[in-house]
Amino acid sequence: MKKIINIFSILAMSALALTSCIEETFPEGDTATSEQIGSSASALEAALNGIPAQMTKGYLIYDDQVHETDIAYPQFMIAQTEMLGDMYPLGGNTGYDWFATYNTFDRSVGETSYFSYLPWFTLYKFVKSANDIIGAVDLTDESLTDAIRGAAGVAYACRAFNYYMLTVLFEPVENKYTDCSNVLGLTVPFVTEETTGEIAKNNPRASHEDMIAFILSDLDIAEECLQNYTPKSGMFPDLSVVYGLKAKVYLWDKDYANAATYARKAIDTFGGSPTTQAQWEDVNAGFNTANQAWMWYVSYSAENMRNLANFTGWISGEADWGYSSLTCPGIDRSLYDKIADTDFRKHSFLDPQKFDYYNYQTVRDEEWIKDAPDYLSIKFRCKNGDWETYSIGGAVDVPVMRVEEMYLIEAEAIGASQGVGAGVAKLNAFMQAYRQPDYNCTLTDLYAFQVEVLTQMRIEFWGEGNAFPTAKRLKPGVVQNYEGTNAPSDIFKINCEGIKPNWNLVIPITEVQANVALENSNNPNPTATVTGPTPIGQYAR
Repeated sequence: MKKIINIFSILAMSALALTSCIEETFPEGDTATSEQIGSSASALEAALNGIPAQMTKGYLIYDDQVHETDIAYPQFMIAQTEMLGDMYPLGGNTGYDWFATYNTFDRSVGETSYFSYLPWFTLYKFVKSANDIIGAVDLTDESLTDAIRGAAGVAYACRAFNYYMLTVLFEPVENKYTDCSNVLGLTVPFVTEETTGEIAKNNPRASHEDMIAFILSDLDIAEECLQNYTPKSGMFPDLSVVYGLKAKVYLWDKDYANAATYARKAIDTFGGSPTTQAQWEDVNAGFNTANQAWMWYVSYSAENMRNLANFTGWISGEADWGYSSLTCPGIDRSLYDKIADTDFRKHSFLDPQKFDYYNYQTVRDEEWIKDAPDYLSIKFRCKNGDWETYSIGGAVDVPVMRVEEMYLIEAEAIGASQGVGAGVAKLNAFMQAYRQPDYNCTLTDLYAFQVEVLTQMRIEFWGEGNAFPTAKRLKPGVVQNYEGTNAPSDIFKINCEGIKPNWNLVIPITEVQANVALENSNNPNPTATVTGPTPIGQYAR
């Protein structure tokens, strides 16, 4: 039986010692062990069930209403969309948008901020849950049942995904606004089922190469463990999800040939099909109920839901509870204008012409649509159309991986590895069959084609965040101040060449203080490096 040392226990003392010199209040952690999980089959099953439950737990880190971005996995869906500059609070109450700091530079995003702390410790808490299961199962034991091996496979897949997310968020990309020269190529420290307290106190950031190898090794183990095991629901990654994760990791690593191979394996193994227009626009089930396109999802239940700390309360334009009714989350106008009128995804956002443009279907009334801000999102519906009762309307499924992502990864990866024409053909086939019948990409330049795929990802995964890793990899530039922008105030009107510097999240001070290997090895603080408004037509200098 292997032993795991909880990273939160290691950091608890440093958090308490440093409260006098940091901006935020940090909590102490829990101390579950692999030994406890491995003591019985029921404990193993409970630990496995805890993984998706943890991914939707409101106030996961603090277990109290300390910071409203503390909403477990969905925080990354919203934060990544905001970082892209694709989401704005359009309701006149921008101060209620706690996620807006990811889209601006007006508040601290440095090592003492919640925007450093919560992403880091949320993902490492997820890692710990996977480690506990991994440490409880000896895969060399030939007497293990397929169910136990499968449980381990799920844990390995989840750990791989969480390290992928940590890498995407914290691996620095070179930019003109902050000096990353001494940390380029570094990701995050490894914390596994074998990490001891002494190791954790001097645990350097892993190199990009070592991290990619580690993640792929976890996915190889998951693949083997899941060959003869099908999880009981889509809330647990199965073999198709493992292939999908490999596609995402290879794409981040710019290994386009393998990314294409595994995206296709994911599509074929999954056997589902993309979301239809009827499903997309369903007023009762639209983007709140798993369907044949959702490869992996998590769920909220009425029993474990917090009235403010839940995804629907943040993202649904129709909900009349939570922060969304105050912030009115909507799409950046320039991205909206890139959606063709013949593409049904455009109906997710309210056109300035309202009903003169489209007969929007809603559980609210026509006057509500007419009074709502232009470009408001109605993509994410309240469960069963209940826009008044959070415990009903918010008890939704939340997508983690959809098959559409595999089609788009495949298109870009084939274009980069087999020729632009081959990639264009794949993109046209997907768009014409599932999104826009008259779509016709004719690009011949590889980078321009990659940016076009990115644009389709930003549209497809608005509010889900899945386009962010591709944007950070391609560095296409971010323009939020342009003629006719719907950015709600000057702090949002920023234009950054390449990437926004806050796309490189900063490691929290508590981790740096507890781990001597991180001294002088943090990402630079991007706070106030760019201030709005940036002149129209120009990048910030």
